[in-house]
Amino acid sequence: MELACPHCLRLNRIDDTRLKDGPKCGACKGALLDGSLLTLDDGNLRQSIARHGLPLLVDFWADWCGPCKMMAPVFADTARELAGKVSFAKVDTMQAPAASGSFAIRSIPTLILFVGGQEKGRISGALPAGQLKAWLAQQLA
Repeated sequence: MELACPHCLRLNRIDDTRLKDGPKCGACKGALLDGSLLTLDDGNLRQSIARHGLPLLVDFWADWCGPCKMMAPVFADTARELAGKVSFAKVDTMQAPAASGSFAIRSIPTLILFVGGQEKGRISGALPAGQLKAWLAQQLA
């Protein structure tokens, strides 16, 4: 499978059976599955969705949004907890207007789960950790 490095965004090819071995990026040597968030934009969002081997949960947010700020630590904590099972990414809607428009983002925060390059589920609004994990489990079942 291919995984985008959360540190330099370079795509890395990883054998599925080696995911638990702590794979590192071939370019920057950063850990690929340490729960770090990918920061995506108009230029790399589509490629990341299409080629990322793990389920990818993308948070569309904005710096001026109060609920987005409330959701940010929950999102980051859940990313670390589910590292190696689901990858987590953030898209700043103010910095990536084309991505926001192409995915019809009408309210923020909006979370979209992509599996195999396809949208699997979407939910809007700030979620507590338990509800976020329950929603993800339901979508991945």
